[in-house]
Amino acid sequence: MPKSLKEGRIGLVAGRGIYPRLVLEGARRDGQELVVAAFEGETESAVASRGRPTGWLRVGQLGGLVSFLRKQGVNRAIFAGQITPRRLYDLRPDLKALWILAQMKERNAATLFGAVVKELERAGIRVLPATTFLEDHLAKPGLIAGPRPPFHLSADIQFGWPLAKAVARLNIGQSLVVRKGTVMAVEGFDGTDATLKRGGKIAGEDATAIKVTSPAQDMRFDVPVIGPRTIESAAEGKVRTIVLEAGRSLILGAEEVSALAARHKITLWGHRGGTGK
Repeated sequence: MPKSLKEGRIGLVAGRGIYPRLVLEGARRDGQELVVAAFEGETESAVASRGRPTGWLRVGQLGGLVSFLRKQGVNRAIFAGQITPRRLYDLRPDLKALWILAQMKERNAATLFGAVVKELERAGIRVLPATTFLEDHLAKPGLIAGPRPPFHLSADIQFGWPLAKAVARLNIGQSLVVRKGTVMAVEGFDGTDATLKRGGKIAGEDATAIKVTSPAQDMRFDVPVIGPRTIESAAEGKVRTIVLEAGRSLILGAEEVSALAARHKITLWGHRGGTGK
């Protein structure tokens, strides 16, 4: 680990799922104990309890988040784990959050988290990439899991990749499902798992899902992630292949992901950009 990560305290802003736990485990392997800011109704208590120390907050307590991290001497922070989307649009904001919201022209996940990042950095807390301590979990190019790719994968990538990038650039979603030169589903507010189910069911069989980043993706709080549930959703929708952006997508629960991909005969493929394999 770079020496700079050994200097000062690092805070973990922890959301749902196994993502925060993996960050904590990765940090511990590197000799770091992270301060954890946990959220009521979101962060798992078993995960939060690993923090040294842990502070419990309500979603919308921006002032409370800044205050807690500063009191603990935190000078850098990592965001890990989702917040339930509906909570982002049903906030009970404190005064600092109200002040920030009043200045926002657009309210979506990117702008809301972007505003939180700016407020933390204004308070002297630098926000690190959300992949910090998880470099080993980044998708690699080529075959990642499951059977060898179908013969039509190159054509699906050539067709679907630029479209997925365009959708991501417009801040609509990060993934879509294609089959034989036709877009079956585009990710919206419902998220990747629902898109896999919708698109796969429309396609009927042999569909390819593509998940990408946008050119303006802020990797401090918005990293494409898949896990075991993603593979289960693909299986339910009869999606044949999932294409990830190599080096910019995280695979969480890799062993279970690999086992599920083999069981359901779903190919997980890493692609570095451009068209074709």
